[in-house]
Amino acid sequence: MSANGKPKFAMYWAASCGGCEIAVLNIGEKILDFDANFEVVFWPVAMDAKYKDVEAMPDQSILLTLWNGGIRNKENEEIAHLLRRKSQILVAFGSCATEGCIPGLANFSSTEEIFHAAYDSISSENPEKLRPQYRTQMPEGEISIPEFYPTLRTLDQVVKVDYYMPGCPPESHQIASVIDLVIQVLQGKATLPPAGSVIGAGISTVCDDCPRQRNVKLVKKFTRIQALQNPDPTLCLLEQGVPCNGPATRQGCGALCPQAGAQCIGCYGPAEGVIDYGARLISAFASVIDSTDPDEIEAILDGIPDPAGQFYRFNLAGSLLRAGMKSWSR
Repeated sequence: MSANGKPKFAMYWAASCGGCEIAVLNIGEKILDFDANFEVVFWPVAMDAKYKDVEAMPDQSILLTLWNGGIRNKENEEIAHLLRRKSQILVAFGSCATEGCIPGLANFSSTEEIFHAAYDSISSENPEKLRPQYRTQMPEGEISIPEFYPTLRTLDQVVKVDYYMPGCPPESHQIASVIDLVIQVLQGKATLPPAGSVIGAGISTVCDDCPRQRNVKLVKKFTRIQALQNPDPTLCLLEQGVPCNGPATRQGCGALCPQAGAQCIGCYGPAEGVIDYGARLISAFASVIDSTDPDEIEAILDGIPDPAGQFYRFNLAGSLLRAGMKSWSR
């Protein structure tokens, strides 16, 4: 507890885009309830706070920490261990923390390929082909930057995680409902779910929330939705040959994309019981293929425009695959 009697709250942003921070702010007036029940002691994007301030806190003195972002460099890893020690409850918040998300797709590439894209591509002016130096001697002494790791890892691959809240980003109304639950727990009106639970999302799939009809139609090819001729606004997109990730994706968004005429891309990660997201999708896609010939089925699956992005856009770092071989070369 802080001096004013409120439990302490922290939020940290590692390898991610910052959308999770915006989603928290988008809860509107609900943030006033949050402020009334918590003291924010560490939230770098919203307040002036230093690592040394956190280091000086007693262990377990922070009641709740929301961590968004994957572990991409040495600094991310060190702060993950620091906040784990200082926090009673550590939540992997958003897809980057829970499964790697878009930054995790870099696990298909080597460090040099990533640096080439960042420092030598058409948008970069770097005629001397400079690269980051982790340590540099200056007249005032040595300066350093965090070491860049060859692969991005999810939070629970580095430290113990108490709860998981998926989403890219989590929907603001679900964030608000979780905040309500935590406040009720503080007031003795509710109890926390078992450790390791997924919070702020359902247990079934996006398909269960999707109003589109499923008629078990079979397809001869897959296509991008913009190339689909005369799309049926009422029929399952997968049954129209559009690779929709709804069959493997955890419900939580309300099937917003399929209702707007776009396929699900997997923001909320694997549904309950899905061991490997990509493998489940391959099975789901194969189930609508109009063929029993193994070679033809393979050829149709090969027609998926972007298989790596389709199957592992959000989940590569948290999948059984985790990375490509090139990512381990420096």
